[in-house]
Amino acid sequence: MTSVDRPAAAPDPHPVPPAEHAAGPVAWPAGVAYPPVEPDRFTRLVLRLHARAPRWAVPLAALGCVGLGMAYALLSDPTHSDPDARPTCLLKLTTGLDCPGCGGTRALWYVLHADLPAAARHHFLFVFSLPFLAWLFVSWAGNRAFGWRLPELRISPKVIGGFLALWFAFSVARNLPWAPFTSLYV
Repeated sequence: MTSVDRPAAAPDPHPVPPAEHAAGPVAWPAGVAYPPVEPDRFTRLVLRLHARAPRWAVPLAALGCVGLGMAYALLSDPTHSDPDARPTCLLKLTTGLDCPGCGGTRALWYVLHADLPAAARHHFLFVFSLPFLAWLFVSWAGNRAFGWRLPELRISPKVIGGFLALWFAFSVARNLPWAPFTSLYV
């Protein structure tokens, strides 16, 4: 049989009625219940692992990721590497402009060596945000792993938007070729 000769498909037992008009709601037939979707094997595995994992596993994994980032910064020593050393920033490589994160690894290296003025020279906003990020992590991980009730830092969407606007302005200002802004080059 070809696709033209095949028999007609069976009608849908639960047809969706057309809407009364474009702006109106869709009227569903009464008593129609769809069965829940059966999760696939990967989803079942993740749910099983989540149910069996101890409370402290997720904070420990997050701490491990942060530790790997710190180890990379310490081992690579970005302060003495060549400007074109791997890995490099794709935006800086293609356009010559500093991206919003340029200088972050060097700033982290200087923070880990307790040289805050040099760290702020490479990425001021990164150094400024570190205490807030550290407290957010400690309060979340302490609550998640040990049930601690530390005061949570509530950051409003306006404050986040203001910080992102400041970060954007900093990213633009550090690429301007005029005298006061050239000190922001990294």
